Amino acid sequence: MKKIPVLLALCSVLISCNSNTPESNGGERRGQLSVLLDNYWQERMQLFPTEATSNGDNRYNDKLTITIAESFRDSLGRWYRKYLDGLSKIDSASLDKNDMVSYRLLKYEMQMGIEGLRYPTHYMPMNQFWSFAIDLPQLGSGSGNQPFKTVMDYDNWLRRLSVFPAWADTAIYDMRKGIAAGWVLPRTLVVKMLPQLKSVIASNDTASIFYGPIKAMPESFSAADKQRLTADYKQAIEKIVNPTYSKLYDFFDNEYLPKGRVTSGLKDIPGGADFYKYCIRSWTTTDLSPDSIYSIGLSEVARIEGEMKRVKEETGFKGDLAAFFKYLSDDRRFFPFATEKQVIDSFWSIKKQEDPQLKKLFNNTPKTQFTIRQTEAFRAASASAEYNQGSEDGTRPGIFYVPILDAKKFNCTGMTTLFLHEAIPGHHYQISLQQENKGLPAFRRFLWYGAYGEGWAHYCETLGGDLGVYNDPYQYFGHLCDGMHRAIRLVVDIGLHYKGMTREDAIKYMMTHEAISEHEATSEIERYMAIPGQALSYKIGQMAISAERKKYSDHLGAKFNIASFHDEVLKDGCVPLEILHEKMAEWSKKQ
Repeated sequence: MKKIPVLLALCSVLISCNSNTPESNGGERRGQLSVLLDNYWQERMQLFPTEATSNGDNRYNDKLTITIAESFRDSLGRWYRKYLDGLSKIDSASLDKNDMVSYRLLKYEMQMGIEGLRYPTHYMPMNQFWSFAIDLPQLGSGSGNQPFKTVMDYDNWLRRLSVFPAWADTAIYDMRKGIAAGWVLPRTLVVKMLPQLKSVIASNDTASIFYGPIKAMPESFSAADKQRLTADYKQAIEKIVNPTYSKLYDFFDNEYLPKGRVTSGLKDIPGGADFYKYCIRSWTTTDLSPDSIYSIGLSEVARIEGEMKRVKEETGFKGDLAAFFKYLSDDRRFFPFATEKQVIDSFWSIKKQEDPQLKKLFNNTPKTQFTIRQTEAFRAASASAEYNQGSEDGTRPGIFYVPILDAKKFNCTGMTTLFLHEAIPGHHYQISLQQENKGLPAFRRFLWYGAYGEGWAHYCETLGGDLGVYNDPYQYFGHLCDGMHRAIRLVVDIGLHYKGMTREDAIKYMMTHEAISEHEATSEIERYMAIPGQALSYKIGQMAISAERKKYSDHLGAKFNIASFHDEVLKDGCVPLEILHEKMAEWSKKQ
């Protein structure tokens, strides 16, 4: 789920050295905070250079930090504490509202970071859903975040790639320690990683995904540069890419897979229950207990199921809900595509349909460009549809990625709600407006909290009626299916990691309550096994935003303006839900 280097204005007010008025002291403290935030951001970009590249900050495109190294984790802990100490020297009572939010957010980030380092997450540095080994081919393909426009860009990538063997050696070292400590992935997840790793290994250099930049080399390059870079990239594929991915594949196949655990959840590893509670707080930004989230999930499943039955009856279908699920999954009318292009074109049609209505719901819209692409073949089998944010400088568009394994088997019923979530107005509006907001310090323009970010995107699925795209009952049913999907996540994520639910039980529960194939349900459940707690953020965040809308719509009556409400939700970027509640209360008083 994030850009061009950004330097913050340190302070717009000149401060007299011997002035001790309250206004001057307040300005000085704001200046101190601004300097601290700027230093934090600049240091963060150096510590996490691939994040800088993603942000459009190209100063470190040749660097690769091995963040899973124990030495790096030690230095990261000291770095977090340094900034906590810096915050403690600022009198927060003198800050204005915007600066106070920045103060609170940085403090929250540092505290959560320190707590997270208590858990040896580097012992499981890879999974089938998220890992640097999956990100690397995207970066090196020529169509991802890494720029390939100049000769320096091409050389930068080779220098960055040269660190990958050391990263892989560190990952293997960490995973061996994880095996000894009992922090090891479930075997069913390891099985899914093997074909991912193998697919990157190319028998022919020119067939490698890492050869993509050479195929798209700018015509403006000199003949000598073209010849040199082509030779260097072929050598990198032969000497770095193929051997390193082969090494990782052999390790997982021969050494790690036999040691993979047969259990599904975090509660079955040492300290796993405590770590899962940390994951819940991190992803939901709340103190909700596992049991309370589980109860919310059961309640939402029952509520949405009732609405599903109503819509089923509206279509005239005579069977029960299970039969309706099967009808939606089998009938050819819901599989109208013959080619991948037809799928992509259909998503563009949804955008065209909603465009005229968006101005009624939003006063502020992003300047960042938007496009739709098919997910690359090497990762499509385990990937979900996703949004890759554009660069802050506007040179790279926001990208809605759609995995299409077989266009003829692509079900159309969930396409509208998926587009509202992953594309417009979901992730594209929220992330782009946040990045474009020069009134926020740099670290806030690229900050991410699952409950807010995914909660907003899931909330946007509920806007289909306002946007006029749910007139077809089957598309509305697809929206309900996505709502049910997120409600089920509350049940199965808690079930897997806290209540002892098995992988097989979770798959069965999901298939009982929504129209989903066994293959799709299996991929989903294994995703939750791989990234504990992340799946909770969608429904928890959506319910919070929807509750705010209902509360203030009821309270303000005719004074409630939906576009103004949405602008206020989005204007400060990602924040924990507690801060969202506070700022919406302030907004309502001004209406």
